[in-house]
Amino acid sequence: MRRWPALALAGALLPVTAGCGLGTAGGAVPDATLAGPLEGVERLDGAEIAVGSKNFSENVLLGKMTLILLKAAGAEVTDLTNIPGSAPARQAHVEGEVDAMWEYTGTGWLVYLGRPKPVKGKEAQYDAVREADLQENDLTWLPPAPMNNTYAFAITQASADKYGITKLSEIKKVPKAERTFCIESEFANRSDGLPGMLETYGVGGDEVPGANRQVYQTGAIYDATAKGECTFGEVFTTDGRIIALDLQVLEDDKGYFPNYNVSLVVRSAVAERYPEIGAITAPVAEKLTDDVMSRLNAQIDVEGQEPEDVALAWLQDEGFVE
Repeated sequence: MRRWPALALAGALLPVTAGCGLGTAGGAVPDATLAGPLEGVERLDGAEIAVGSKNFSENVLLGKMTLILLKAAGAEVTDLTNIPGSAPARQAHVEGEVDAMWEYTGTGWLVYLGRPKPVKGKEAQYDAVREADLQENDLTWLPPAPMNNTYAFAITQASADKYGITKLSEIKKVPKAERTFCIESEFANRSDGLPGMLETYGVGGDEVPGANRQVYQTGAIYDATAKGECTFGEVFTTDGRIIALDLQVLEDDKGYFPNYNVSLVVRSAVAERYPEIGAITAPVAEKLTDDVMSRLNAQIDVEGQEPEDVALAWLQDEGFVE
């Protein structure tokens, strides 16, 4: 949901207007009190802040965390999480219906701002999207979390042991007949997808024959990889199914895939009026690693827990609220 092609996004934006309202599935925000490292921060009493999210588990979870934190700081919050579609969520943010929403640096740069190529390096990509979105849309990107929900390839532990590989540059060690890939249809052809990755790692052309490339729906790839239907499965690095199915993510040691670090993005007028938002969310963002997000996502997508329950429990466990 966070990687819409730019043209599809542009077309999808047209019929969505602020006056139509948002078809979200936001609910009651749990009560809590700021604690630990947040106990002494300036409060937000009297502030009215609408928090949105797209409609996939990770983004909803991050939105729920933000709602809990801002409400605990005294703000009157409006829950606009779970907006159906990336384009409507973005437009609601740009037009001011949503004040704050977590967004991914790669998505902001490549899709929303329409830039043709990613910027290499986590900090460089963040700086580029922060400066451009501030100038073009009056949106302020707060410092990003360590987590990078980007593309990757995963293998089973059995395959890792069999071939002795931990990174993409070692694909060559796998016999050609066994270099099989489970991928999405879009990823099979896009410029920053499989063809470019294979070329980057020296196994392009007939090194991976067409018959070795199996196309699946996104969710089916994880299970197919775990069952051995292919050696390499296209995954997203913070997906909870990686842990649930005991898959091993191969290191992108040449930095081929774009950076998709997550950042809380706030309308600049709101960020300037309430700088406390940054002070409250920064310590939380620093804790959001790939491993943390994978485990939290698994609680939602694998165990069936509700995002607000997972959000509150983690904030309590980390000592941010009580």
